[in-house]
Amino acid sequence: MENLTLEHKQCLIAGDGFLPVQMAKSAIQNGFEIVCISLSSDNCKDLKKYCAKVVSYGPGEVEKIKKFLLEENIKQLTFLGKVSKTMLIKRPKLDKTAFSLLKQMKKLNDDAIMLKIIEQMNSIGITILDQTIFIKNLMVQKGVLTKQEPSDKQRADIDYGFKIAKEMGGLDIGQSVVMKDRMIMAIEAIEGTDRCIKRGGKLAKRKNAIVVKVAKPAQDKRFDIPAVGLKTIKIMHKYGANVLALESGETIIVDQEKMVKYADKHKMVIVAI
Repeated sequence: MENLTLEHKQCLIAGDGFLPVQMAKSAIQNGFEIVCISLSSDNCKDLKKYCAKVVSYGPGEVEKIKKFLLEENIKQLTFLGKVSKTMLIKRPKLDKTAFSLLKQMKKLNDDAIMLKIIEQMNSIGITILDQTIFIKNLMVQKGVLTKQEPSDKQRADIDYGFKIAKEMGGLDIGQSVVMKDRMIMAIEAIEGTDRCIKRGGKLAKRKNAIVVKVAKPAQDKRFDIPAVGLKTIKIMHKYGANVLALESGETIIVDQEKMVKYADKHKMVIVAI
């Protein structure tokens, strides 16, 4: 995509969280027009502030989504926000095309589902963009972000957690692990990072847990780039996790200033490695 010319009119397919809103805001500030397909209700109101048009569909309404894209003459599209299999369970609305696609698939892991969706988009002449094109400024850079630095003991846990998280990512299970004293408290699965932190924090007796979040070894930047925000650090504090380690250059950090301010207030550590 290095020589890709960006179209003036872009489509955003938005999942959960504030990240899609950040993308839409950044894109219009740079002169692009955004139309949005919202798969979640939690950010729909904010998306309407920046998008020329917002329509709401369930993730299984493939035919309606394709029809909208063709009517809007969309050539380029960005996926942003969490769209997990749990969303399919909560809001199935599976049309005939979705049923057919699912029946064709041997595995229903996140990567397999997304690649099948991308295949469908490509079949109607739509290119899926790198998720970071409009939000490169949100990619975390290497170093300690907080006043508090990790101790040698914490760094040992981070190193071990990084290795385990990479292996889990390679299996397309999840991208986060919760550690304590060189023991794995929790590994992220279908429930997502926040619930993984809750589970791991409880098992760590709500004290001195470490959260490590990485990109998959062969990360497809068109989908599922790891991201954290203020909500993540607040949940960590509530459940006794005081160190957040991220993979530098591969992780999106939303509201970095607010995150760091909150972490400093509670003597927490945020480090990008």
